Amino acid sequence: MENVPTYDAASGAAGERALGAELGTPLYRTLKDAIVQYQANRRQGDAHTKTRGEVAGHTKKPWRQKKTGRARAGDRRSPLWVGGGTTFGPRNDRRWHYHLPRKQRLVALKSALAGKLGDGEVREVLNLRFEAPSAKQARAVLAACAEGGSALVLTAEYDPVVWKSFRNFPRVQVRTAAEANAYDLLAHKWLLCQEGALDVLLQRIGTTVEA
Repeated sequence: MENVPTYDAASGAAGERALGAELGTPLYRTLKDAIVQYQANRRQGDAHTKTRGEVAGHTKKPWRQKKTGRARAGDRRSPLWVGGGTTFGPRNDRRWHYHLPRKQRLVALKSALAGKLGDGEVREVLNLRFEAPSAKQARAVLAACAEGGSALVLTAEYDPVVWKSFRNFPRVQVRTAAEANAYDLLAHKWLLCQEGALDVLLQRIGTTVEA
């Protein structure tokens, strides 16, 4: 059973919360497969080279075949020539997108969370609610809970005020607990959970939380 450090954004008080859930040992192979999938799905695939049939140029033979002392040449669009086509270059008709099974992605999310808890990089922030967008209050939370590293702020549900408060900080991202994935957790050093967000995350991975 893990103990999660807590921080009260209203009073600045620090404490601990017994998580009351067993996540087990992280499955690193499944976690690695999920991260590769998320990274592949982010690829744009814009790189594109032209073959010898697509580059500009004529097909006239530059010189006759024999008795010149030069190598044989068919046309100026040959890949051997400067300005010619490219052989086996990247093409923008390839699609990198693919999906792992949902259960496998949830196992990867569970493994990522277990690793974060094991490394002591999870903080539960109580009273993380602002009346109006406030970068000053958000900066105080980051200074107390995520000093010296990137942070992922998890909210229990969509909260536009919290999102607007954190959105301009570099290396800080805001996600709801319902949409966060293993890549989001591992791409940031600190995981800051709004009150209730950690419970939503545990329910997604099928882990019961003891009262």
